[in-house]
Amino acid sequence: MAAVMPVPAASRVLMSGNEAVARAVWEAGVKVAAAYPGTPSTEMLEVISTYPDLYAEWSVNEKVSLEVAIGAAYAGSRAFCCMKHVGMNVASDALMTLTLTGVIGGLVIAIADDVGLSSSQNEQDSRFWGRFAHVPVLEPADSQEAYAMTLDAYELSERFQVPVILRMTTRINHVKGLVTVGERSAKVSPGFRKDPARWVMTPTGAGKRIPLMFARVGELRKEAEVSALNFIEPGSDRRVGFIASGPAYMHVKESFPDAPVLKLGFSSPVPFEKCRELAALVDQVVVVEEVEPLVESELKAQGIAVIGKDILPLQGELAPNVLIPAIARLLGEEVPLLRSTAPIPVFPRPPTMCVACPHLGVYYTLSQVRNLTISGDIGCYTLGAGHPWNALDTCISMGASMGIALGLDKGRGEADKDKRILAVIGDSTFLHMGMQGLLDIVYNKGNVTVLLLDNRAVGMTGGQDNPGNGRDIHGDPAPRVHFAKLVEALGVRPERIHVVDPYQLPVLFKTIRDEVKVPEVSVIITDQPCVLIKDYHKLKAYEVIDDKCTGCGNCIDVGCPAIHVTRRGKEVKASGREVDLAFVRIETSGTGCGLCVQPCAPDAIVHHVPVSPIRLVKGCGV
Repeated sequence: MAAVMPVPAASRVLMSGNEAVARAVWEAGVKVAAAYPGTPSTEMLEVISTYPDLYAEWSVNEKVSLEVAIGAAYAGSRAFCCMKHVGMNVASDALMTLTLTGVIGGLVIAIADDVGLSSSQNEQDSRFWGRFAHVPVLEPADSQEAYAMTLDAYELSERFQVPVILRMTTRINHVKGLVTVGERSAKVSPGFRKDPARWVMTPTGAGKRIPLMFARVGELRKEAEVSALNFIEPGSDRRVGFIASGPAYMHVKESFPDAPVLKLGFSSPVPFEKCRELAALVDQVVVVEEVEPLVESELKAQGIAVIGKDILPLQGELAPNVLIPAIARLLGEEVPLLRSTAPIPVFPRPPTMCVACPHLGVYYTLSQVRNLTISGDIGCYTLGAGHPWNALDTCISMGASMGIALGLDKGRGEADKDKRILAVIGDSTFLHMGMQGLLDIVYNKGNVTVLLLDNRAVGMTGGQDNPGNGRDIHGDPAPRVHFAKLVEALGVRPERIHVVDPYQLPVLFKTIRDEVKVPEVSVIITDQPCVLIKDYHKLKAYEVIDDKCTGCGNCIDVGCPAIHVTRRGKEVKASGREVDLAFVRIETSGTGCGLCVQPCAPDAIVHHVPVSPIRLVKGCGV
């Protein structure tokens, strides 16, 4: 990627929260930034990588990214790491010891919580990590605060020699606002200084660091009480006062502009005295927090009377349409009729794979193979669980397809004794956390077939590069993993490793059918690129010959969005059985991949020939 255009100091720029954090990271003099892509955090590192004078990398997983940042901070350089909320689950092993060693150079960890489940399998609250690891948490409410708090976080990190969590949510990550930016301040790294008692965490060394950690927490609590990031906004309507942080603060201000509010920007440790100060000003205090009752529970434990999740939901965003009725009921007032914020009902359009996606053939084939239990994983291929394939039976977390498949094999009941176990995993997910699972399957002699879908990109989060495609974060050449050699090195026998073209359905079907019957570990690698990256090349367009189309609908089962039903009908067979017919055409963005051609019984789908008196396939291959 090319470097960004310079922006003069004190310029006001329209930025998303992700872009604002990236700008602040650069201005703070950060030397090393690392991450694994994951919505809604991805753009932070993508933007950081466009700035000069720092090192940025896509790491193979979040734990490695944090460890890279830790190493830089140990050397006295400022470092940055970001991830989505579930990524911190992966990185937490490093975090929980990092809190004992502390840092020299400032280290900020931005965690993006997906409140409302826009693109995630759960809705966890990353503020818990501040309590669990005893590190400070800052919570911005808009892009300007995301920028300013990132700069504040580095000062705080170096002053207390502690990593600082910047807790964001999807609404902050992706919503844009005006940000006043500055210039980069270069920092001189003192270099790593050996100190085994601090950096080598054996039980003896760790035991000596724990009292220092708790002493630091006490100092941070004093800092939170006086921090300018925590402030009370007085109001004229004192029936209810609010304690809020992040976007929840914005929702409170929109809903109750005249109410007193304590805004927690430095939210952990909680400034209890500030909370008591607000409580003395109002009749009742409501804690508005997304999504868990953390602050509420801590205040109640301090004897401060507050109301929270007894009137507010435990999931989703606390927008005005949620807050206003809840407070009205609390005050015994008539619940106002609000304009619904629910989306207008429309014809259902479930998410699906892209036109010509190489995974389409995989799931079409899996839907045709009988007697399978299919363990799935996290990525765009998770969509294989949907219609028309219905070809995934489990999906939990990154890399989990491997371990769950082994558990399904070893834990099978009498009713499952003849079931074949198959795991599906993408290339980036395999490198992230799947290799260990495959090694475990091999080591423990599991009877599992693994489908490793290599599309040369981190497809779900925007096609980012990874060690499997031979390019680094800047698009420059990098060593490329050879998946067949890698799985062989993990113990899979060479004769049980197959590399297939997922567009060749007969070969794919035969390979899967044969390998699931073999009572040992098999790995089938598909090797065609994501259709949205530059590695993919469109082929010659196809069209439908109306007179040949019998309406059998076989092509529809592939699941390609370019195939449209033009009309439906019925036919009575000689046996008297009535069958449904679906006559089709190919339109919009077909790419000529040929997947729809192969199951077409009457050979009604052919390459477009300009002189033929048949309908042009709109958009296919052009």
